[in-house]
Amino acid sequence: MNPVFRFQPGELPLLISVPHDGRDLPDEMRARMTDVGRSIPDTDWHVAELYEFAADIGANVLAGNYSRYVVDLNRPADDAVLYPGQVATGLCPLQTFAGEAIYSFGGIEASEKTRRIETYWRPYHAHIRDTLDLLRKKHGYVLLWDAHSIPSVVPRLFDGELPELNLGSDDGKSCEQSIEQAVVAEVVESRYSTAINGRFKGGYITRHYGDPGNGIHALQLEIAQRAYMNEQTLSFDATKAGALRDTLRKILNILLLAGQNTTGHQQ
Repeated sequence: MNPVFRFQPGELPLLISVPHDGRDLPDEMRARMTDVGRSIPDTDWHVAELYEFAADIGANVLAGNYSRYVVDLNRPADDAVLYPGQVATGLCPLQTFAGEAIYSFGGIEASEKTRRIETYWRPYHAHIRDTLDLLRKKHGYVLLWDAHSIPSVVPRLFDGELPELNLGSDDGKSCEQSIEQAVVAEVVESRYSTAINGRFKGGYITRHYGDPGNGIHALQLEIAQRAYMNEQTLSFDATKAGALRDTLRKILNILLLAGQNTTGHQQ
């Protein structure tokens, strides 16, 4: 079995989580999947590559290696609904975002779901918790940035075309207000269309770990894929990505500065 995740440690009080760029599928699961399922269309394509600069600036970067079809690392282990009233994609999905079947036979029994949680989900989350605890102990606070992307248009999940940058803080509960406001100002001033706590308010990672009262400030950024890639060919667009990386660098620098300046969190 391939490693569940890869981790690049850094010196900054910043952990970037990339839970949905993984593409590995266990052989026994692949054998039961449809052609559409094996093509893993709902991958957050190239997000880890987009954020490659983050390790160079000293951030800690954690990225999952397995497809979200194995287990969705940004859903709670009990599969509780995050967005009531909207289509739920699930902890161990049976359908793609477009509603197509992922499995040609077999489905997922409860015992298999439990194995997937223990094998793939828990190690990733244990590493998040351990890293957050270590960084908070070292710096007095920690910033968690959950990095995602999604096709610009997914009719089954949302109406119309998504803004390019979708920032979520669980409606202000996962991050101290002063930090969020600083980041929001930078996001809104960027060249990209934006939404704050719109269709994407932050998934399980943001909501579960964000604890501003105890010095853990979490934000999720969902990027519409047209901002950095060709959505038809699923290929990385170096020109688009270069421009977006410049913006992401500015946003993360503002995040770090706001974290340093937050009352009681001076290094």
